[in-house]
Amino acid sequence: MSKPPRKLTAREKAEHEKYLELVKERMPKSRTLLRCALAFVTGGAICCIGQLIGDIGVVWLKLDRETSGTFISVMLIFIAALLTGLGVYDKIGTVAGAGSVVPITGFSNSVVAPAMEHRSEGIVMGVCAQLFTIAGPVLVYGITSSVIVGLITWIVQML
Repeated sequence: MSKPPRKLTAREKAEHEKYLELVKERMPKSRTLLRCALAFVTGGAICCIGQLIGDIGVVWLKLDRETSGTFISVMLIFIAALLTGLGVYDKIGTVAGAGSVVPITGFSNSVVAPAMEHRSEGIVMGVCAQLFTIAGPVLVYGITSSVIVGLITWIVQML
């Protein structure tokens, strides 16, 4: 059995109240709503840029709708990788938060950023070895789970 907590003296209560006021005064204000709004706007802007790229592909390059989806993905990955290499994407990420991480551009950034960080170690041991340090587990588990789901679906269809 544990003992009940002892009662605080009047002096201890006053010190506790003073401490709570100090904590409340120095604690940073929550910016959750602002962060959510910035993430929403940034993610939406990336999607709008993707739609613009798709429309350009359909109108100027005469791509069909199916091919334009691939074109959009490739272009967004390329643009995000380029901006990561130039150091711009990280600045966008500090402002936008999850809005820049969730779309396909965030995946591109997670592949390129470690490679750029270790480029001083050389092409093979630096850039190439570090390409998939962050995105690698995502790829491994994503591909593995999709293969398992595909096999289960195939087996169920055979029955």
